[in-house]
This record gives sequence, C-alpha cells and structure tokens, in this order.
Amino acid sequence: MVLLLSGTIHAAVPWSPSRPVKIVVPAGEGGGADLMARLIAEVVEKRRFIPHRIQVVNKPGGSGAEGYLHVSKLNGDDHTLLITLSNIFTLPIALGAPYHWNEMTPVARLGLDEFILWVHSESPYANLQGYLKDVRSSPEKFRMGGTGVAQEDQIVTILIEQTAGVKFAYVPLGGGGSVAHALSEKKVDSTVNNPSEARKLWKEGSLRPLAVLDKARIESAPWNSIPTLKEKGLDVSYLMLRGIFAPPGVGGAVISFYQDLLRKVYDTEEFRGYLRKNALQPAWMTGGEFSEWLAGQDELHRKLLGKVGLK
Repeated sequence: MVLLLSGTIHAAVPWSPSRPVKIVVPAGEGGGADLMARLIAEVVEKRRFIPHRIQVVNKPGGSGAEGYLHVSKLNGDDHTLLITLSNIFTLPIALGAPYHWNEMTPVARLGLDEFILWVHSESPYANLQGYLKDVRSSPEKFRMGGTGVAQEDQIVTILIEQTAGVKFAYVPLGGGGSVAHALSEKKVDSTVNNPSEARKLWKEGSLRPLAVLDKARIESAPWNSIPTLKEKGLDVSYLMLRGIFAPPGVGGAVISFYQDLLRKVYDTEEFRGYLRKNALQPAWMTGGEFSEWLAGQDELHRKLLGKVGLK
C-alpha cells in the first residue's frame, strides 16, 4: 500500500534586516573609520542593496573603548555592526578595557590603512632628517598629535622615538580628523595621520608629508612620491585594521548576509576608488582565515605594547 502525503513545503527564507542597521564607530567624526563607515552607508543606500538605511553612530569616548564596550554588550543584536580599528586589540591590553575582540563576531576585513608622518606646510622642515634632527636636539619640545592613549598613533610615535633616538611630547586628541585639523591650525608640530584623514588638507596646501610608515612606498599617485621611513634608515612599519564585526551571539545566517552585503560594497567602483584615493591596501578576508589573522594581530599587539612600554 502506498500512502500519498500532501502538503506545502516552505523553503527557508534567507535572513535580511527588518529595520535600519547601525554601524558603530569607536572614534570621532572625520577619522578613517568614520569616513569608511559613512561610505559604506552611502553606497548601500545609493545602490539599494537593502531596503533599509544604514545609520552611522559615533562613540569615541575612552579612546574608543566606549564603542567597543557598547557593541560587546549587544548580545544577539543582528541590526548592529562595528567598524574596527587596531585599537580593538590595544585597549584591553594597555588600559584594561573590559572586553576582548573574540567575544564579538568577526564579519570581514576590508582594508589595511597606512600611517604617514606629517608636518605643517609652513614649517621649516622639507624632509624627515631635518625634522628629526631638531626633535633630537630638543627632547619633548615638539608636539606629536594623536588620536588617544594606547592607540595606534601613540604606538607608532614611540616606535619612531625608539628607532630614531628622539622624544616627542605626545598630545592625545579626538579622532583622526580632529588630529589632522589640529596640525593644520598649528596646535601641534606633527602627526601620524592616516592618508584619508589628511588628504584634503594636503591637497589644500596646509600639510606636508615627510614619510610613510611602511616597508615599501604607496603605489598610487600622488602618494608614491612620499619616501618611507625605511628608505631613510628607520625600520618602522605599521598597518591599521579596517574591518567589520557584529555583536556576540549573532548567528551564521546573519553573518553570511552581512558578508555578502559588504562584498557587494567592496566590489563597487565607489569603494575601490576610495581605497585608491586614500592609499588603503585592499584586503578582503572572512571566515576562519580572518579569525586566524585576528589572533595573530592580537599577539603582535601584545608584543608591540610591551616593546613601547604601554603594556
């Protein structure tokens, strides 16, 4: 006897947002993380990749710890994302911020950002050697502006100090945009801003780049005219993470959705053009490979913080 079963089989409906999605920026407006988050939101809306807007929310307090702590407590919130800097590693290690990167959910790595040593265009320093010579002769007189305590800017400043035998007066300010404007207003003597944060002011003629903190020159013009610290005998290099995380406890279907969405954004000419214009290295990575890379970066930053005395 054969029994015929009738009924309706419902295919699983893929997850998608039911309301606006927030991207939390653990930094102030105008910095590299803020600029990238706002570009992602703009591209998603312009291309109508999803039927809801993406809202950018800045939480810069505590050198960025405010933003990380906020997202780390949103267990299972599938409508919030976090754009990350490398201080996701440094703040718990150096300042005891009560979170760990692996408590949250890695989504994708989008790029790696450069650092450049900048001075004001009206300063007497046309090259790295001349500037460091005067800094060396007057310890703690020259003010180096940075984004906060135990953040990437302070790490690379101390690496320059240790390698070049100089000593700056480190001045923690707000986000990268505020730091660049402080230099343009001559409130500090130099900065190590990311290219995206200082590009407009350089183009307007108020800032001058002295050296890139990488092993090789930036490939794209006009950045390729800037020498590296290594060319000048200082073996200092550092690249910053630009990536996306979700809160703890967010499911695999949600993460897959956001990975697909971010890949669409990543492949647009708007996003690729932003990377080129602002000298970011394209660096798409997801899944286990990304998690393994993050673990390696955590270990690297533990060693770096110990080396520069911030651990």
